Amino acid sequence: MHLDHHIWSQLAFGLILIGGLYLFISEKLRVDVTAMLILAALVLAGILDEKQALSGFSSEPAIIVASVFVISGALGATGISEKLGSWIERISGDAEWRTIAVVMPLVALLSAFTHHVMVTAMMLPLLLRHARTRQLPASRLLMPMALAASMGTTLTLISAPSFLLANDMLQRSGNEALGIFSITPIGVALVLMSTAYMLLTRWLLPKRSGESRDDDYLRLDRYRTELVVVKEGRWCTRPLHELQKALGERFRLLGWLRDGVPRADLGSNSPLLAGDILLVEAAADELLSLHDDAGLDLNAITRFGALATGDGKPQLVQAVVAPGSEFIGRSIRELDFARQFHTVIAGLWRRGEQPADRLSDARLREGDLLVLWGQSSRFAELAAHHGFLLLVPFAGEAKRRLRAPLALIILGTTILAAATEWLPPQLAFLFGAVAMVVTRCVDVEQAYRSIDMRIFVMIAGVIPLGIAMEATGTAALLARGLALLIAHWPPLAILLVVFSLAALLTQIMSDAATTALLGPVAIATAQVLGLPATPFVVCTALGAVVAFLTPIGHHGSLLILKPGQYRFVDFLRIGLPLTVVIAFVSAWLSRWLWMGGPLLPFA
Repeated sequence: MHLDHHIWSQLAFGLILIGGLYLFISEKLRVDVTAMLILAALVLAGILDEKQALSGFSSEPAIIVASVFVISGALGATGISEKLGSWIERISGDAEWRTIAVVMPLVALLSAFTHHVMVTAMMLPLLLRHARTRQLPASRLLMPMALAASMGTTLTLISAPSFLLANDMLQRSGNEALGIFSITPIGVALVLMSTAYMLLTRWLLPKRSGESRDDDYLRLDRYRTELVVVKEGRWCTRPLHELQKALGERFRLLGWLRDGVPRADLGSNSPLLAGDILLVEAAADELLSLHDDAGLDLNAITRFGALATGDGKPQLVQAVVAPGSEFIGRSIRELDFARQFHTVIAGLWRRGEQPADRLSDARLREGDLLVLWGQSSRFAELAAHHGFLLLVPFAGEAKRRLRAPLALIILGTTILAAATEWLPPQLAFLFGAVAMVVTRCVDVEQAYRSIDMRIFVMIAGVIPLGIAMEATGTAALLARGLALLIAHWPPLAILLVVFSLAALLTQIMSDAATTALLGPVAIATAQVLGLPATPFVVCTALGAVVAFLTPIGHHGSLLILKPGQYRFVDFLRIGLPLTVVIAFVSAWLSRWLWMGGPLLPFA
């Protein structure tokens, strides 16, 4: 009877697994929805009880992943990520080889402590701009950058969900847990090796210029606006260079008015006085940051904000001056916009020729993009006005640059607490995420938006899948079959097989799902062969994370596919030899770290 129940459990699990694999591969449903359906099916089939089913939501991997997303969001919100990206771009130089040599290790380092897709998305526009200004083919730069972002996840345990899942499996099977830097020797070798590989084989990369993004209205670099220094505010009596340092490179001073008179004699060491007006150009996020700064305000809002009446919190929106608009040819001062529409023009962007120095003197043209400040009820009236072509929410997000040092201290303390095991890793990162919110490095709404709920829910769903594989004996069954084939093989060859299985499966499934599926089989195989489980599970996770065979296998690769004008075959041509080398390095170093194998080939 017990045997029948065991066979029924394995058959039921097999059917659920086949259905789940079909949904994962076909992508008929989102991966998180598929994970939840598998979870529900395992409970309804009686394979898991409610405690096992829900264990993923309170697991160490799920908590760390959510916390890392919030910490990454705080690094973005305080401008740290952007500043590091700009610094990387600046030191890359004009030569193609130097750009690759600088970008790859530094992007990998960034990915070690934040989410690699966020790093890829942040570096993408910077490298496109770098390629245009230096006349370099963008396709020669974007693939090395995306590869480095993926490789960087192997530098620490916390930067890829797969390693967190692998560690969770090891602990559940009674093995010693991995430390936050346990896999770092492998990660360092992979980053150095992949950088050298891309430098030696860059002739294989296609020469394509990449997409131009100059026409994207919602991602504009600079808006013309005016700032006023608030009386008794934080910037009053402080020198200009302190303000420029705090606001970053995307802030440009065009003029300085004191008592309504332009002052060419005032420089970076001159003190700011209450009522001074600064004529500036700033990026979208800086424009919001400036309005939120207690020591400064947008001059137009200070002067006319009282006229923007209505209920609710005022907000910024963008509006384009339509062809044939009644506003064309008239200055903002002449329009008396604030009184006429109860809305304030806080900024202006114009293609090509620059508008007048003073915002109020600028004569509007067709295609001018205005930044409007006011109540949402007033915007409804403007949206229907034939003078505007479109009205959309402002694309910027306020940067909290003054809290950047605090965010770095919190990140450093979090990593130190987890690395020294002063706190369990999940608590260290959870407290780090909470500290970022409490100290207002990132606001609560932005923190929640930073969490990719699909990844969080998928991880919480696939952990019980691994538990079910072990509980039904399916993992042991598959392991015995695999062990029959490879029982007499040397350990290095067995580790290469484990890596290869994960590398192939991750091309059609996510890295987390691949690790959840193959991890229990890897542990059971190690037990059957009488070998330590750690290198087997680590090679499984490595195969799931760093196999660079197709653009489908990595979200970061999908991000660069269109901007770099890549084809599927480009990834295969570069990625296949690279993945073979990665597999050998991963297996060799895993054997050295956990099986006492030699570090040097002829030692």
